[in-house]
Amino acid sequence: MTPEETRGRLGPFRDKALARGIPVDEVERWMDTARPCAILAKDGDGDGPVVGRFGGPLLLPVGTPHPSHPFVASLDLAALPADATDLPLPADGRLLLFAYPEDEGGGADMGHVLYVPADAAVTERDKDAWPLYEIDEYREVFERFPEEPLRATAEVSLPYHHLVELPEPPYADVLPGHPHAEELAEVWDETYDDIAASGPLQLGGYASQEAVDVDPVATAVARATGRARPALEEVADWVLLADWSPDITGQEGATVHWVIRRGDLAAHRFDRAFTSVFWNP
Repeated sequence: MTPEETRGRLGPFRDKALARGIPVDEVERWMDTARPCAILAKDGDGDGPVVGRFGGPLLLPVGTPHPSHPFVASLDLAALPADATDLPLPADGRLLLFAYPEDEGGGADMGHVLYVPADAAVTERDKDAWPLYEIDEYREVFERFPEEPLRATAEVSLPYHHLVELPEPPYADVLPGHPHAEELAEVWDETYDDIAASGPLQLGGYASQEAVDVDPVATAVARATGRARPALEEVADWVLLADWSPDITGQEGATVHWVIRRGDLAAHRFDRAFTSVFWNP
């Protein structure tokens, strides 16, 4: 998606923001932060190409230790629409996402990402072999994980958050350079359905969840690093890899965020990704 196409798509956002009385230069600066993303919808809810699926057989490279979290989805990177994201993803192969959609506290890593090269020898593994499967409540949630193909569309994404946390007082402030950030984030939320498609899985773009004040990526970085309020420069070194909003009975409102350092992403070190979960039951 070219910058011109992106701005064209954001027309409804721009019109509503200006109608709210937000200065045009601030609206333009907010639009300058737009990022491409791929929205993955369930088969039947989208008309883009099939790029993977929720569930399905778990095919791991020979000799790979079994992941410690349940299998969520497999994505065929070669099938993604061209330039669907601004992430330096491999041109082919499969990206496997693992997670349990609940926050266990204490900064626990709640998932895993595994990249399987296109030419890797793989073997099918037992999807039920993750450690907590034998516990009834965990198994019952996993048995409600979706199992169906995913279709991708290239979309545009703007920030849903409006605050940044600071390591020193006042500990929080509006996004630098965007004094009307809260109003702009509200306008984006209100106009999203007129601009972009929705789906349970998003690749790239900005993170969202049921309640957003601070960037969920910043919250994940705090958990990954063990620092309550990491510096803005440190947060900027991380990026959203994927979001998952499970449509699972009993886990309503949960959102899984897979985040990764930019350098690790460029090196395709997906094993260094971190998984956080927002859930307010």
